[in-house]
Amino acid sequence: MSLVPAPMNSPCAVVLAAGKGTRMKSDLPKVLCPVVDRPMIHFVLDALEKAGVKKLIVVVGYEADAVKLALAERSSDIEFVTQTEQLGTGHAVQMCREVLEQQTGPTIVVAGDSPLIQPTSLSKLLAHLQDAKPALLLGTLEKDDPTGLGRIVRNAAGEFTGIVEHKDATPEQLKICEVNMSTYLFQTQDLLAALDKLSNDNAQGEYYLTDCASILRTSGRPVEALPVLQECEALSINNPDELRLVDEKMRAMGYA
Repeated sequence: MSLVPAPMNSPCAVVLAAGKGTRMKSDLPKVLCPVVDRPMIHFVLDALEKAGVKKLIVVVGYEADAVKLALAERSSDIEFVTQTEQLGTGHAVQMCREVLEQQTGPTIVVAGDSPLIQPTSLSKLLAHLQDAKPALLLGTLEKDDPTGLGRIVRNAAGEFTGIVEHKDATPEQLKICEVNMSTYLFQTQDLLAALDKLSNDNAQGEYYLTDCASILRTSGRPVEALPVLQECEALSINNPDELRLVDEKMRAMGYA
């Protein structure tokens, strides 16, 4: 059952699921590594559906057929888009352009390897997006130990001004506890406009979705960050030890 009424133009979601996850020490695509005896991506899709998202776009790449097969059992409306080269999160969403051009409601972008994403958090973000109508709304989290994570920078009035990565942060910025958790809600036309301006002029030669925030602000469009994500949503899965930790946490939370 949906936790909130769907907005007038229902949201869609882009779920990033193209990566291999080399540190997982498994031949499985990362999103198919199991937690609580299910491929982790199922929990992401479950949360989106519970928050009222009916249109799901899953970006596949490594072992694409295996991901499609694993999701074949779902009754939800899933459209698959293939990212043949791993050129960053922004590039993954760029691959969805043809589908997104048909979307009249907002677009949520989340990672397929975040099984602890909470439908209540998504519902709060969707409600704020519908009320305040920013071009981009970032779901953020106040974290006691934000080491390694991108910090949310605000001005004296408390307004969002940018994201600074840990390695680029000043000593003062390193004291910031509000962090970016790669949960993005866009007005779709603003997303498409920002994707057109993404550049890969960086050390990795990749297109980063986080750059959309500065692109939109520079063009005069409002960008906001809302710290409504729960502590459990900060748990990431990048290696087998973190996979076991998340599995234990989800079992303790009653997912089993």
